[in-house]
Amino acid sequence: MPQVQLNVRLLEMSQHPVALIYAACRQCYSPRFAGELFDEKEEDPKKQAAFIRKVVASGHESPLEHVKFTFAIEGVSRALTHQLVRHRIASFSQQSQRYVKETNFDYVIPPSIEQDASLKAEFLKTMEMIQSSYNRLLEAFNKKGKVGQNANQDVRFVLPQAAETKIVVTMNCRELIHFFHQRCCQRAQWEIKRLGDEMLKICRQKLPEVFVDAGAKCDALGYCPEGEAFSCGKYPLKEKVIGKRK
Repeated sequence: MPQVQLNVRLLEMSQHPVALIYAACRQCYSPRFAGELFDEKEEDPKKQAAFIRKVVASGHESPLEHVKFTFAIEGVSRALTHQLVRHRIASFSQQSQRYVKETNFDYVIPPSIEQDASLKAEFLKTMEMIQSSYNRLLEAFNKKGKVGQNANQDVRFVLPQAAETKIVVTMNCRELIHFFHQRCCQRAQWEIKRLGDEMLKICRQKLPEVFVDAGAKCDALGYCPEGEAFSCGKYPLKEKVIGKRK
């Protein structure tokens, strides 16, 4: 039952993403065929990159949906993936606790618990107790002739949200920008913020034309749109910024 660490790996992304977004966007305004525009990808890539930066800055985001990224993610908790799958414009393939036995499950420890010796001791004790209970229940089911998924599907109900899971995630660029707006925020839950930061780092490296200014929405806006009750205080509130402009 070891503690695990976050690991994010880019499995695949759309080929020629700059040319693809460029052709899709130009098709909206050009009488030419998008296929011809796409074939010009080697002629002036700097021009296409500059064009895409302007498109992203203008808020014309629908062409970004044609390019997608697929990530393999491990070392995250079930608590995280319960939040992650709320991003509905995405595809998910998650490790099943019904088909994969958890007779020695790994787990994620929150930093607030990790940094306090007494809290960590209680947390580890709880994980061990849950593991023992899981194994005893599984053994009891096996004695009753219920094996494999038939036993796993019910015994998994005792597993904690801290239990580690693995998941494959695919999102298009537009949804990734929205994901980063929400999950790179200072107020986001610490684990999914850490995931968002790692994914954003990869996206910026692979496609800076789209993601160079991506991140928490307050970073892009220059003010906090969350309102006084929810602001982290990093930026002034929207009302104060708008008031100064009037």
